[in-house]
Amino acid sequence: MSDTTSLNQAFFNKLAPDYDRRYQATVNRLQDELRTRATSLGLQQGGRLLDYACGTGLVTKALGDQLSQCVGVDISESMVQQYNAKAKADGHSDKRIAYVGNLISPEDPSPAAFSSPNFFNFDMAGVGLGFHHVDDCDLAAKRLAERLRPGGAFFIVDFISHAPVEYHSASRGVRHHGFTEDQVKTIFDGAGVGKNFHYEEMSSDISFDHAHGEGKHMVRRVFFASGEKEGISAQI
Repeated sequence: MSDTTSLNQAFFNKLAPDYDRRYQATVNRLQDELRTRATSLGLQQGGRLLDYACGTGLVTKALGDQLSQCVGVDISESMVQQYNAKAKADGHSDKRIAYVGNLISPEDPSPAAFSSPNFFNFDMAGVGLGFHHVDDCDLAAKRLAERLRPGGAFFIVDFISHAPVEYHSASRGVRHHGFTEDQVKTIFDGAGVGKNFHYEEMSSDISFDHAHGEGKHMVRRVFFASGEKEGISAQI
């Protein structure tokens, strides 16, 4: 396990029980923005979603009502517990379930726990506000793209480039201070999911009060990027 993975795991395990309450207004707004952009993100009615770095289920909660199955994966045991508890409370435990795991480790290209067919051929795979915590974004995108069906959709929701914030970086597993559109396009192309690439920024900033327990007010601009996996779709 890399140092970054260990930092992220410890940090988000601590944050998970209070995450939704602390950031409720921001989470609600992001979910509304996701629903508005569902089509441009590649959602197909009745499809299957791989929600990577799923956290408490922000992406799943936003899009899940239009999907037949949502599979979350996160390195944080506490985040996975929160995700599954919410799915059960909402009456969706039969089609929304999260697992503890790492699909993007350089040391483990084919994790045995995620080798069965139900962890492949997703119609869409996405990462919501997690990519800036990833060591190797190119590798991460490639690994997630491998789990898509041909013609499936890949999307990232994250922060546009911003100035480094010292208190919020190394000790919290932050590896990237946002991304430019060109950087994101390069990542998508390299992973073979750059077909019909679409990039859009939110019209205004979002804010995180008491950001990650530091008592700081963090303001960010968010982008939504999506593309299709090369190949012929199996769907008609």
